[in-house]
Amino acid sequence: MREVLLELREGKSHLYFPDKCIGCATCVATCPKGELVIGSVGAVARGLIDKDFIEKRCQACVFCGICAKACPTGALAVRKEEKEGAEDEGGESYLSRAIPPTIVDDKCVHCGLCADVCPQGCITVEDRRLAEDGSLRVEGKTVIDQEACVHCGWCEAVCPTDAITVSKPFSGTFFRDENVCMACRTCVDTCPCNALFNRDWGPGEIVEKVTHRADACIFCGACSVACPVGAITVEKTAILPEMKKKGLEKRILGKTARPARTSVLKTDRDACLGCGNCVIVCPVNALSDPYLAAGHLNELDNKPLLEVENGAIVVVDQDVCGSCATCSLICPTEAIWLERREVI
Repeated sequence: MREVLLELREGKSHLYFPDKCIGCATCVATCPKGELVIGSVGAVARGLIDKDFIEKRCQACVFCGICAKACPTGALAVRKEEKEGAEDEGGESYLSRAIPPTIVDDKCVHCGLCADVCPQGCITVEDRRLAEDGSLRVEGKTVIDQEACVHCGWCEAVCPTDAITVSKPFSGTFFRDENVCMACRTCVDTCPCNALFNRDWGPGEIVEKVTHRADACIFCGACSVACPVGAITVEKTAILPEMKKKGLEKRILGKTARPARTSVLKTDRDACLGCGNCVIVCPVNALSDPYLAAGHLNELDNKPLLEVENGAIVVVDQDVCGSCATCSLICPTEAIWLERREVI
């Protein structure tokens, strides 16, 4: 597993494990010094920018470890150098350690449904075979990678024999403003729990732009951080595992932290065809005028973020970009993309 050293000082190291990170910004909200920065969550989740979810300013950190204790997936750690080697600080005060592991008991029939629906792909059925004792049974071993499990509850919900037990990190509330949402799917692509999706619809049927599966949601807030137009609000209302909270509740509970601008849009005028697909699909542009979102890009003079001028795309205002990289997804010639921006 990849390990990133965020900072080393006086025998203590601040470590980040990007493979465990889900972009929820819980650590950002809890940091008393504002040292941790998160941004471009949607683009990172989509694999459209070469950067990690979390970055650190390395200016005022006191190595208190609150960020690591609050992280629901164990993506952060503070280690201190001991005579016999490096050890993680903390213990029962770490939320990721307080969450009970997802358990499979003896009622399991190794059908593989849990593995099929797991959004993190952390369940496998090993050595599955038909029983050789004359019974109609399937033998095998269902294995859960506890390091990758995000405790969404999909496996428990679909298990036909109630053999799986899942404990969640948070309770909370989810709200999405239908009028602000531009259906860009950034939240759908970002959610670590597959708790958001777009419904199918029939002729003449009106459905909501994004549907929320409340039972799969862990209220981490990654969708809210990723939304380029701020249409989603997630609020944590309680920490569910028993743990030594030591003030964590007042820092964790509440609305999800807002992202910082950690990337910039780049364009290649020579590669651009001037088709305007990015102008139309951009959620920030679309929010400014539904007429533009409907494809009438040449009938509107002012656009907040992207515009075609003299046959090529230009960025009107970097500061309003939501860093979702939806424009990159639709561009047929890879003429627009996000690049990492130095954290200030």
